[in-house]
Amino acid sequence: MRGYSGFLAPLLATAALAALAAPVALPSADTEPPGTVVVTYEYGAALRAAFRRYPARLVRSLPQIRSAVVQPNDPAEFAARASSLPGIESVAPPVGRYPSAEPALTAMYSPGVPYEWQYTATHSQRVAEAVLRAAASVTIAVVDTGADLTAPDLAAKRPATKNILNGGTDVRDTYGHGTFVASIAGGSIVNGEGIAGFGGDAKLMIVQAGRPNGSFTDVEEAAGILYAVDHGAKVINLSIGGTETSAIERRALRYAAEHGVLVVGAAGNEYEEGNPVEYPAAVLQPIGSNGRAGWGLSVGATRKGGKRAYFSNTGSWLSLAAPGDAVFGAISSSTGPRDWPRHRLPGSKHGLYGYSGGTSFSAPQVAGAAALVWAANPTLSRQQVIWILKHTASGRGRWNSSLGYGILNVARAVAMASAGGRIPPTLHIEAVLKLLKAHTTSTRHLPPQE
Repeated sequence: MRGYSGFLAPLLATAALAALAAPVALPSADTEPPGTVVVTYEYGAALRAAFRRYPARLVRSLPQIRSAVVQPNDPAEFAARASSLPGIESVAPPVGRYPSAEPALTAMYSPGVPYEWQYTATHSQRVAEAVLRAAASVTIAVVDTGADLTAPDLAAKRPATKNILNGGTDVRDTYGHGTFVASIAGGSIVNGEGIAGFGGDAKLMIVQAGRPNGSFTDVEEAAGILYAVDHGAKVINLSIGGTETSAIERRALRYAAEHGVLVVGAAGNEYEEGNPVEYPAAVLQPIGSNGRAGWGLSVGATRKGGKRAYFSNTGSWLSLAAPGDAVFGAISSSTGPRDWPRHRLPGSKHGLYGYSGGTSFSAPQVAGAAALVWAANPTLSRQQVIWILKHTASGRGRWNSSLGYGILNVARAVAMASAGGRIPPTLHIEAVLKLLKAHTTSTRHLPPQE
């Protein structure tokens, strides 16, 4: 719905309350207005009190996580003064996000190796047909730059769509990143065209939060997460990254966890540029955790031979890995061949395809696999699905900082879910928070979780 966006004065307190009672979409715009700040608060009265003392325009409200984007007359003064008021937890500018992909595609093919080599490398072809069909009960949301809904593998899924930037349903992907990601996570496996997505018959939800140049902020990321959770997604893929986290990002990820939704993030591609910690991946799998606990999964990338891809980040915040160096996927028809070179796919009559590299394209493989694990055993909790995906990877329960628990093995994960057995019980969210705090209070990169 469209919400209140005028200046909030003391006489408009009632209107302000109404505006904060439901999510507010940005008026049609391609970017957050200049001079905005993100306010996280403990209770609505605290935010209204801040508005009474320091006038500001409400740009976007995310009441599910008690956060709001506002445009004050003087952002610096508002941040300095409002942050000290009772019930205001933080005031900060939006944090940038960008897709975790390599800048170009590499048109390569090894004789005897399938074009979509990542599918067989993770043993996805061994999953039973019954499980692939049962995945129709699970929805995967791809929060990204949109998607080309004319791409055969996506068109066959008839995905639900939402544009976070303008509140509409047009998610045309002129950047190309979201189309490639969505095809890997949830492309159709029964349309006889193109590639096979990892999620079987899982439903697909496309949430466009990235601008035409591929950039995000933590605000659009959080809004995308909330929309996906509130509209039935069971798995959310975030193939985006940045070197800072924020209160609004952490609140959105906690909201997903509290609603039983599994979020999968890309670990990033900057190993040769200093191997920085990337967020939201390092919120999903905290720094210092060595693969333990966490709200979701942080995914690194591997090459065809099973070694870590040269660009894939490493560290204590890595959960597991999946193929990510020159993987095959669908290309948006709204992009140019210079940015996304096309590669002819024998036997395919429709659509555009090519190779690309990055942890961006490793993460959706894990997201699709999570849908299949839930399809095999719908009684599993989010934490149990996480545990299964980690402990059936190639490390067989052993963790290291390069590949986490190892390379994704979809068939083994589905088999363990189907068999039940000694899968650890669900961890209460507060227990997870306690573990996360223990791992994050010693680092300047990630403040303690709320």
